Amino acid sequence: MTLTRSDVPASDVSSSVPTPTAPRPTALTPTVPTPTVPTPPPRRSMLRIYALEARAECLKLLRMPAFAVPSVAFPWVFYILFGLAFGGGRAAGPTTMATYLLATYGAFGVIGVSLFGFGVGVATERGQGWMLLKRASPMPPGAYFAAKTVMALAFSTVIVLGLFALGGAFGGVALPTGRWLLLAVTLVAGAVPFCALGLALGYLCGPNSAPAVVNLLYLPAAFASGLWFPVQVLPGFVQAIAPWLPPYYLGQLALAAIGVEPRSPLWACVGALALTTVLALAVARLAYVRDRGQTYG
Repeated sequence: MTLTRSDVPASDVSSSVPTPTAPRPTALTPTVPTPTVPTPPPRRSMLRIYALEARAECLKLLRMPAFAVPSVAFPWVFYILFGLAFGGGRAAGPTTMATYLLATYGAFGVIGVSLFGFGVGVATERGQGWMLLKRASPMPPGAYFAAKTVMALAFSTVIVLGLFALGGAFGGVALPTGRWLLLAVTLVAGAVPFCALGLALGYLCGPNSAPAVVNLLYLPAAFASGLWFPVQVLPGFVQAIAPWLPPYYLGQLALAAIGVEPRSPLWACVGALALTTVLALAVARLAYVRDRGQTYG
């Protein structure tokens, strides 16, 4: 008897038809890698990079007495000579000379450590080829500049606290707690514009000329700004020059913090320092790009 297709059960027909299977990959079958999107390093890792660079920068300068000792001791010695030994108890407006010069020599100290830490430090490291190595490394460029800023702020804090100790112990300086804190914050924060100015000088000057250029700008500007002696006792032509100098405005903010009426409005002082920061960073940026070999025109 012959069976037709209609006489075969459907289950037998389906089981008799082979099921197609996918070919197995062999060694000769090309494999296409799955594209991966690079992920940025974790935030915690970036913070650790910045922290380690700042720590290394501070340790480096602490192990260099030629920088650390003069930077910290120079304003202390000036304050002892002019603020304590020669008339610490004399009147200077509404306060004493010891209190007045505590504010101005504090500004003098933080400006110095900022200009030398950035200006001379960056210029020297450029001359040694250290900046080329930094650029070739995977370290973010901002970590290098942030570390130097932390260094300047740390040394500024040491200078300010030392001056406070001298003024309180030997100069009879007595200020309310709020005035002490306001003066400390004003002085340490006031170092930032001069870090930017020092960075610009560090990229504009060579390693051999940077110390001379920084001294040539720093010392006369500090004197003419009234940081060594009150502005009102300086010659008239110097008093006319003072408002054109950035250190003058930090000195005025420091005097306002101890209760002395500033010669310029506070908004003008803050604005002048902010403008100094912006202009200095713009110049530093241009010099940084030029230092990489790029040209303009």
